[in-house]
Amino acid sequence: LEKRGRTGYALFFYAMGAAQHREIIMHTLPNITITNRDAARLETLLEGLPAGSFAGLKALEDELYRATLVDPEEIPATVVTMNSTVRFTVMPSGVEHRLKLVYPGKAAASEDTVSILAPVGSALLGLTEGDEIHWPNPNGGTLHLVVQKVEDQPERAGRYDQ
Repeated sequence: LEKRGRTGYALFFYAMGAAQHREIIMHTLPNITITNRDAARLETLLEGLPAGSFAGLKALEDELYRATLVDPEEIPATVVTMNSTVRFTVMPSGVEHRLKLVYPGKAAASEDTVSILAPVGSALLGLTEGDEIHWPNPNGGTLHLVVQKVEDQPERAGRYDQ
């Protein structure tokens, strides 16, 4: 995979559900960084999904496309990668969560995990501590998340094969 990404601000427009087509929400997305290994695994995963099986497919594909890709050894320790444990806040409620971002199939094994295919999982990938994101919720509206802390990251611990 080649390094790719955008500089400056990326915008997304999210049209609400069928009953609310008139409402469009525009937000500035934070820059994201993903390891080339995670990107390759995720692209393979998405290509293998049956058509229509994942409502957030386009949004996650867009994230992978706009991400800056780096080697696993070069990823900053404050970035959410696959298999990272991250503490984040859902706004405006202020409720804090601590979850491990995992591939599908691993999420069911523990209540402390979130699949990359869940809206929250797709939103967290590539964010840095302190980043905020507004992410489309397939059920309508958006999720507003703030990353507080990347508590565990495989790359930071030298575990590059996860």
